[in-house]
Amino acid sequence: MQPNHEQNTVTQWQLLLLAISFLTRLPVQLKFVVTGAHLNQASRYFALVGILLGGLLALAYSVFQLLLPPSISVLLMMAVGLLLTGAFHEDGWADVWDGFGGGWQVEQKLAIMKDSRLGTYGAAALFIILLVKFQSLLLLSESLLSVLSAIVIGQCLSRAVATSLIFSMDYVSADASAKVKPLAMHLSVTSLATLFLTAATLLVSLIAVGVLLWQTAFILIAVLLILRVIMIRWFKQQLAGYTGDCLGAAQQLSEVIIYLTLVSLL
Repeated sequence: MQPNHEQNTVTQWQLLLLAISFLTRLPVQLKFVVTGAHLNQASRYFALVGILLGGLLALAYSVFQLLLPPSISVLLMMAVGLLLTGAFHEDGWADVWDGFGGGWQVEQKLAIMKDSRLGTYGAAALFIILLVKFQSLLLLSESLLSVLSAIVIGQCLSRAVATSLIFSMDYVSADASAKVKPLAMHLSVTSLATLFLTAATLLVSLIAVGVLLWQTAFILIAVLLILRVIMIRWFKQQLAGYTGDCLGAAQQLSEVIIYLTLVSLL
């Protein structure tokens, strides 16, 4: 009996659609049987999905600011972002702070992070990061070009950094039913290179059209590399590895650090 290769072999386009389906609420038709291996391969396109989300959010802000003041436009744009992603990463950020703040042992931290209820640490952390994100984007909105480019850069580079953590750490879980178990493999060198190449292509393109200074791009890369090292040490110290919530927290922290870096360079 011949094996059914049709279900096991997927194209890169199908992997991109799978990445979109995994990270967003955008309607995507997947005409193949999804396996853990497929999800692991699709992670190489998470930064590209970030560019897609950044483009949609930049478009939303462009429309809002035609009729509304910058402050309301930023708030509505952030709301659109939460709708597009289902607050996927924000949930991870809150869970990490609940777990790290409320647990003493690794098992306790993992159990708290798995709990769907929002605790004091998570609520406070979520409030702070959303407020910092809002204020940073509001300051960047003094220039339309600056805030639009910041949105796209933030969405893309933050996902490249967060996903790259898979390459450097082991996955940990309290049980085998975790929501991102299919991604619990070491990222391949090819996938890691694809993530960073996507981010680099975006930065080079923005430099080429005069939207971004090469000095700014260099500083952003340096800051994110330092942040990546800090996050790896933090997660290893707390859990001896990473969870899906850790990746969501890493994306949120990276995004905010990108905005703060851009604000500081104004």
